[in-house]
Amino acid sequence: MSTRHRIFAGAHLRALRERHNLRQVELAQKLGVSPSYLSQLEHDDRPLTPRLVERVAGEFPLDWHDFPRADAEQLSLALREAVADPLFDSPLPPEAIARLAEQQPAFARRFVELHGAFRRASQRLEMVDEALTVDTDEGARLPWEEVRDWFHIANNYVDPIDRAAEKLARLIAGPDAVPTTESLQRHLNEVHGIAVEIRPLDELRNFDSAGRVLQIDSGQPAASIRFQIAYHVAATTLGEVIRAIAEAAALRSDAARELLKIGLANYAAGAVLMPYGAFRKSARAFRHDVDRLALHYQTSFEQTCHRLSTMQREGERGLPIFFCRIDMAGNITKRHSATRFQFARFGGACPLWIVHEAAAIPDRILVQLAETPDGVRYVSIAKGLVKTAGRFDRNPRRYAVALGCEVQHADEFVYADGIDPDSGRSVTRIGVSCRICPRIDCEQRAYPPSDQAIAVDLFRRGVVPYQMS
Repeated sequence: MSTRHRIFAGAHLRALRERHNLRQVELAQKLGVSPSYLSQLEHDDRPLTPRLVERVAGEFPLDWHDFPRADAEQLSLALREAVADPLFDSPLPPEAIARLAEQQPAFARRFVELHGAFRRASQRLEMVDEALTVDTDEGARLPWEEVRDWFHIANNYVDPIDRAAEKLARLIAGPDAVPTTESLQRHLNEVHGIAVEIRPLDELRNFDSAGRVLQIDSGQPAASIRFQIAYHVAATTLGEVIRAIAEAAALRSDAARELLKIGLANYAAGAVLMPYGAFRKSARAFRHDVDRLALHYQTSFEQTCHRLSTMQREGERGLPIFFCRIDMAGNITKRHSATRFQFARFGGACPLWIVHEAAAIPDRILVQLAETPDGVRYVSIAKGLVKTAGRFDRNPRRYAVALGCEVQHADEFVYADGIDPDSGRSVTRIGVSCRICPRIDCEQRAYPPSDQAIAVDLFRRGVVPYQMS
């Protein structure tokens, strides 16, 4: 490694070791060095070598995002993620990746950009293909489907809004505090001349623009009331950037554009209540314990899960997770995946997935070790939730949310404690949906895969009344 690329990261190595409760000898063993060599690294007497860079990035991928990196190391990490795509039969060895990033940076950068473009194009083609298989087409997508897909392509992270919301949160509550219901109300009153009334209403929120009064239904939980106020703060303060993004979006209808504005304002509200930098730090410290985070930030379980799915800021990424919300009929009403886990866009989700059981059992967190047909394993949690209507003559809303990560990140996910990620007996083999799942021997199959012919025998019956031919 040349002098200009030498990385001294002693403080970061010490912080990593302390965060994982590792002794020097234990971390040295993980990195394949002697304790005395590690001590020199921690005191900045020696720089990280390319081999150690790969070891740290491989053993502690989330911590590595916080390390200082030269351009070559940043490019090497991006290249390593690209060539690890299951699309390739076998990834390049770490030494070759580091050498390629160092010696051919222009080519490496183009390859990373090409891979990113390929993944985005593949996602769009999958959306069109799925639409065609259910007798519709790209032009027939509903406005809310367009908006859902827009957020999916954006990786569920909107940088201008997220950074503006983080600044707004500091303005409202100070550098280290969390915006409260009172501070949000005070900001609306003092900055925008808007009063807030919390009282029984026939709707969740209504703004009287003539009287400059924001009315909030008092029948909602405290976290929901606070979110409704934060929504109005965000929509009012960040209205220009929200409109600019919505107007520039490649959407087919005005209705979709208006829905996107609402989605962006909701996104901004979550970012105000859970500012990116502080929230990412808390999530790491709490090992992504949703209940602890919700208590700390005074947010609901669902709001907290949703915010965890937006931790995609360049250079400061959080735990790669998937998140979804599903109703009692099995409809997926929210979804995002920063992992290889994919959701069904049409039809029901896999019946073996634990989220369906959670929908019927509210207020309990269920944990599942799941394996998808590509062989990737995930630690998945699901919790059934009930949103009260605040009165007898309205039915409460019942649904479940699911959250999960790949088993390689199990140490960062508190819900993986007690699970053996290598177990063959406790793993549940799930698919995306019956329509595209290749598991022909599944006893829960509702109908055959759409890409396979079936054979029917009048005098033969298995779990399903047909066989794959």
